[in-house]
Amino acid sequence: MAVLSRGFGGRRRESDENLPPGQYLTEDFPVLSAGPTPRIETADWELTIVSESGERSTWSWDEMLALGVEDVHTDIHCVTRWSKLATNWRGVSLDKLFADIETDGAYVMAHSYGGYTTNVPLEDLLEGKAWIATEFEGEPLEPEHGGPARLLVPHLYFWKSAKWVRGLTLQATDEPGFWEQNGYNMYGDPWKEERYW
Repeated sequence: MAVLSRGFGGRRRESDENLPPGQYLTEDFPVLSAGPTPRIETADWELTIVSESGERSTWSWDEMLALGVEDVHTDIHCVTRWSKLATNWRGVSLDKLFADIETDGAYVMAHSYGGYTTNVPLEDLLEGKAWIATEFEGEPLEPEHGGPARLLVPHLYFWKSAKWVRGLTLQATDEPGFWEQNGYNMYGDPWKEERYW
């Protein structure tokens, strides 16, 4: 993976009941990526869920959208300490994608175009907690923000919301993804400041 995007400097800390400890508010949408930005056309995009037994379920762009797109109004929090409140997204709930998946796996490894990975407990992706996001603030998701589709897991630090998502692999055990192998916390709860190991 290439070097990190630059442009993250110190900011003053703020007090807001919707702001986890150690975070500051931002009006912009900072970009931090661990490598170059992939450019994927929706005609070439697909999402695959692989069970722990190796069974594969795959959706094209149109097949995924046909499951039903919903509005998501949420706050997002980056481990680099910025938070953006009251953001608006559109996407497909992971509940719809996992509706016919049989699994005993308790963990998921998210895979991205470009090679990025991150681990998430399966329970954190279900029951209305996560989406495959395709729009942000009424517009198609820009490539630098993970378009055409990214994982959106807003109750965890934003590195868990894998950009350019292409697959989810179910696992019996929790294994570290890219940032977790490099010292980030295995779970990433912003309210507990689970930033690093």
